[in-house]
Amino acid sequence: MLQFALLGSGSRGNATVVRSGGARVLVDCGFALRELQARAAGLDFDLASLDGVLVTHEHGDHIGGVARLARAYGLTVYLTPGTASARSDWDGCRLEKISPHEPFRIGDLEVQPFPVPHDAREPCQFVLAQAGRRLGILSDLGRVTPHIVRTLAACDALLLECNHDTGMLARGPYPESLKRRVGGDWGHLSNAQAADLLQQLPRARLQFLALTHLSEKNNTPALAREAACEALQDDPAWCVCADQDQASAWREIG
Repeated sequence: MLQFALLGSGSRGNATVVRSGGARVLVDCGFALRELQARAAGLDFDLASLDGVLVTHEHGDHIGGVARLARAYGLTVYLTPGTASARSDWDGCRLEKISPHEPFRIGDLEVQPFPVPHDAREPCQFVLAQAGRRLGILSDLGRVTPHIVRTLAACDALLLECNHDTGMLARGPYPESLKRRVGGDWGHLSNAQAADLLQQLPRARLQFLALTHLSEKNNTPALAREAACEALQDDPAWCVCADQDQASAWREIG
């Protein structure tokens, strides 16, 4: 059994819970503790049952709530040395520093970190696997590399950043410096870049796709999903957009 639920995804906070028969982990926590508790309760999930928190990078919408959560429940935080050094609020936290190139295990979950190009100190993303089932998590990167394509090639489910539509970003309210940062090689994936990645992946075993980290000013769910479905050459019900303000239902990889 490999199940997951997105507790929220976007520029105001990100968190994903993953559970198997022998492990429960949270990937990122950009929410205040009380908000995270409320969202977890809506899924009938007890945060005290977590075996650890995996952190992708130090930006506040991914790490802002991690230290308080870890102290409240006595959780181990798994993160790269660069990410750990980017913050100073780890007092009372148990840190496990990981390499973005080396897999490790938490219970029966195999965790495969992989590096991504993003404007953070040592960012990574993750593939989580159990009994041959694989969940890929990919957000906050400015471009897709061949290594990323290879790492995600055998995923059964994928949480994929579709941050912005390039036309909306160009016409939008951001200052030019921020537009360059978001649309640059160390920023965020556009709908078109995410679609191009999907075209490079074998899709025979892909049974769930969530489009994540959608910009509220520079994208719409309709545009993100249109780009993904065009790349898939299909309009499957299992291709959905993650929500910033509420948790998704539990999904199980069959």
